[in-house]
Amino acid sequence: MEEDRQGRRYPPNLQGVLQLAVEAGSAAEGPAPTEPMSDERKTWLRDALAEVGKGQMDEVEQMKRCVALLRQEGTNKGEQEGEEERDEDHEDERESAFEILSELCENLDNARDLMTLGGLELCLSQYLCHPQSGLRWRAAELIACCAQNMPQVQVYLLSNGALPKLLQLTDSDSNATVRVKALYAVSCLVREQEAGLQAFLSHDGFSVLMRGMQTGNEKVRTKSAFLLFNLLTSHAEQKDTVLSMGMVQQLVSVLRTTHSPFHEHVLGALCCLVEECPQGLKDCRNPALNLEELLRQRSRELRGKEESQEELDFCERLRVACFRGQHDENGMDR
Repeated sequence: MEEDRQGRRYPPNLQGVLQLAVEAGSAAEGPAPTEPMSDERKTWLRDALAEVGKGQMDEVEQMKRCVALLRQEGTNKGEQEGEEERDEDHEDERESAFEILSELCENLDNARDLMTLGGLELCLSQYLCHPQSGLRWRAAELIACCAQNMPQVQVYLLSNGALPKLLQLTDSDSNATVRVKALYAVSCLVREQEAGLQAFLSHDGFSVLMRGMQTGNEKVRTKSAFLLFNLLTSHAEQKDTVLSMGMVQQLVSVLRTTHSPFHEHVLGALCCLVEECPQGLKDCRNPALNLEELLRQRSRELRGKEESQEELDFCERLRVACFRGQHDENGMDR
């Protein structure tokens, strides 16, 4: 077997390195090889690693060209005179540059390099407020892509005022895609990031989510409800803050609108608010909300629908948490 591996040829690129690593890992389960790596194998490995490094450098060069293009001031006469936005599908070199950068920055090293190259600063200073919606949402998307799982980039963005700008876009931009992408970026900055959460609180982020759930855009409603649910799950200490805003009443009001899949996250958030939280229970039991009857009706509607099982589970969980004990005290459920 060892001779077979020594004689086998691999492409001198990242794929070849991965193939070699996989086979080496499998071979490690057997006896340790007695023969040293052949000169041919050493040469191949050096060439493959050099090719990987060259590929990384090529990507940095691509990012440099994209950033240089984005630095150019708009010379389009219509832009300078405040002409109405062009259609979303209008070909624009800068839109293409953003798309290339977003793809490249799925690699975390590239995301950090883009920060160093000044690309994120351009997003914040020039493109989140650009008159073209196609550039605004692509800038927000790039910020989200770079911020995911990258604390260093998150700290940079937060320290340069990204969050209030993104919250404002989420709350009031006239373009639905911009709102969706901005909220995506907000999520990447505040989930599992304590500094981001504190900035979110200081800029009344929960109110933005509340209004997002009441908007006419399904994607904004869904992402707002999901982020609220996620934050309450991860940060139980924020329940009092949310309850003081009248969130229970607002969430129940949302549940009374035409049924939508995002109601699953709304019910999940309500479950969080009643767990080990007397004030949350009190709010849910307010007779004026008639929440118990709403939950019974919703359970009947969802029962037997496999795609709605999680929502049904939340519905039953909330009903039991809020009203089962109350009925037991009165002997009604015995």
